[in-house]
Amino acid sequence: MEKEIDKNEVTQPEEDLNPGIDRTLNDNKNNGPEINSTNTSGMKQKGSSNFLRYLLIVFISLLTFVLLIVFVLYLVPGLQEISSVSKSKISGNNELKRDAAYKNQIGLLSKDIQRLSRKYNTFTSGQSYIVINTTDNKFSLYKNKVLVREGICSSGANKILQTKKKTYLFMTPKGKFSITGKRKHPYWHRSDWDFIEQGLPVPPKDDPSRWEEGVLGDYALDLVDGYMIHGTIYKRLMGMPVTHGCVRLLDEDLEVVFSTLNIGSKVFIF
Repeated sequence: MEKEIDKNEVTQPEEDLNPGIDRTLNDNKNNGPEINSTNTSGMKQKGSSNFLRYLLIVFISLLTFVLLIVFVLYLVPGLQEISSVSKSKISGNNELKRDAAYKNQIGLLSKDIQRLSRKYNTFTSGQSYIVINTTDNKFSLYKNKVLVREGICSSGANKILQTKKKTYLFMTPKGKFSITGKRKHPYWHRSDWDFIEQGLPVPPKDDPSRWEEGVLGDYALDLVDGYMIHGTIYKRLMGMPVTHGCVRLLDEDLEVVFSTLNIGSKVFIF
């Protein structure tokens, strides 16, 4: 009798027969794309790095070439010119000294220097004098040609007041002047322009309203034509061109200037 075969044994699935082989094949299929993608990304990074390195080499080469051109076209001729100038100065110095026109020019310059020195000495003798700079609004006080004090001042505003009868120019006169008078606790005789600026009627010359006390400070040094060196009650405006022509000083500076300068002392205003 033939042995009856069990159908269940014949129809057993292949995966049950070789489960280990199938899993190995599946794992190889799944791992394959991952290996390929990793290799591809690495190649891309390497290619990008090589490209950047190439660009850097090209840039450095171009920069070196440009600097070399600049050096050849500009620096080399400049250095040659400086060298030639210095050589010409050295070689031509003795020739100039032997030149008659050169000797004559040097002699004239020496005479001018001596003349200016004598003139300077007459202006700035041993007595005290003051120099007033109306551009920077500063003063310098000298005694025996030595600077003893300096500071700020206020000079003319360089403005014009126009009336029907007269034009007033508010500026400090420039030049060489002398102290013509010295006063302590001076009174100010108000000018016509002060009343005009305030919109007041101009009184007679001897009217008591023209005299005002305290606005000139403790001291006043007269120059010429009503111009003075004096103090001020408007100390916040010191160092600025705001006056009607006089020179204003701070109280401490004015006291030193008043005690240092005498009648006849020189005043240089520029």
